[in-house]
Amino acid sequence: MDESSWTKQSSKSPRRGALPRAVLATAWLALPGAAAAQQTPAGAPQTPPDATVETPKPENPKAETPPPAPEAKPPAPAAPPVVSAGPEGFTLASADKQFQLKLRGYVQADGRYFASEKDRPAVNTFLVRRARPILDGTLFGLVDFRIMPDFGSGTTTLQDAYVDLRPRPELRLRVGKYKPPSMGLEQLQSDSNIVFVERNLPSNLVPNRDEGIQLHGEIAGGVLTYAVGAFNGTPDDASVDANLDDNVDLAARVFSHPFRRTEWTPLKGLGLGIAGSSGSQHGTPSATGLAPYRTVGQQVFFSYLSSTTAADTVVADGAHLRLSPQAYYYYGGLGLLAEYVTSTQELRRGTDERVRVRNDTWQVQASYVLFGGTPGFEGVRPTHPLRPSEGSWGAVELAARYAELHVDPDAFPRFADPNRSARVAKGWGAAANWYIGGNNRIGLDLEHTTFEGGAANGADKPSELVLFGRFQASF
Repeated sequence: MDESSWTKQSSKSPRRGALPRAVLATAWLALPGAAAAQQTPAGAPQTPPDATVETPKPENPKAETPPPAPEAKPPAPAAPPVVSAGPEGFTLASADKQFQLKLRGYVQADGRYFASEKDRPAVNTFLVRRARPILDGTLFGLVDFRIMPDFGSGTTTLQDAYVDLRPRPELRLRVGKYKPPSMGLEQLQSDSNIVFVERNLPSNLVPNRDEGIQLHGEIAGGVLTYAVGAFNGTPDDASVDANLDDNVDLAARVFSHPFRRTEWTPLKGLGLGIAGSSGSQHGTPSATGLAPYRTVGQQVFFSYLSSTTAADTVVADGAHLRLSPQAYYYYGGLGLLAEYVTSTQELRRGTDERVRVRNDTWQVQASYVLFGGTPGFEGVRPTHPLRPSEGSWGAVELAARYAELHVDPDAFPRFADPNRSARVAKGWGAAANWYIGGNNRIGLDLEHTTFEGGAANGADKPSELVLFGRFQASF
């Protein structure tokens, strides 16, 4: 086809002429972009010159906007405390029992009637013998404490106040004021658990309460118990709140229930032990370090010389040793208790007159629960409380005992007046207790004590016959 034909044809078909031109224009415009693509390093992203640059998106689209954090759940509400009340007191405790507070206590309302009209040693009287609220507590399941004041007999006294750290039953540490381990067996019983209204003669030769520190514990589930400690030191039958002479007493006690974990049921209630102390006490004319000895009726029958002048006043001045073998036995309704105590003390009168005296005492007592309960060292607990409408009458117990106390003859006449202080006291007692529920009871106790010496011209001090009555409320 010649040029004229092509020209002629183009003029006739403008669409066919516009298409090549559009293709050429597009190719021409694309040349700069191709050249730029050739200048871009290999592997780099190719972006048209007039394109909008977008921010590259992360490979993990979920990481671009983290999911909303789950809402924190409110802490679970703490378990409510446990509040309980019963014969053993009122208790407030955490649900896990790691923290506890227990309120207990007892009141003893007594009557004393001295039968002798001649030389009556004391007046007949009613009295509140003891009124003791008891606050016990536990902290972190590891530390126990007790606070026990006494508002009885017209006085206010702090009887117990101690802290007991107990990491294990076999190892406990007690610090404060309490009964030391050198106690007699009856003295170790709680005042609310003793069978008779008053303790017997052996309590004259052992301490009441002292302040100190002791290690104690139970081994093999109570087959063996022990206690050993250091204390301020106290005179016989006394309680102190401070160290009076800058000396320390060492005291210890070991007690065993050898058949507790055997199959010999009749012997499981047998307990055998020994207690003692060693120290040195030094008194002054104003604080002699010596206490008088009292009858069960709480009347003084022996005391060391005391005067307004130091030359005629006897004081403790030297070593003081105690030793007390002891035992009890409980089986069925039967209860037996026996103990012996010896106390050795160096004495001084004036500046240079000295003597070493050894006084001793012993007792045996037996009790039997006729019906309604079983006895134990911790007292009698009736099986059912007093409810006559239901045929329940509580528990009834009968008891008897005998005791003697002997003062060293070397104490007379230079350190004790034989016309006023007896050399020997002997006594028997009989009691009946009616437990109406828990440790609440009504009791009657008749006590008779005779003496050797203690009156003018070598005569014997008149005997004492006293009837006790007790109403005890305990919770």
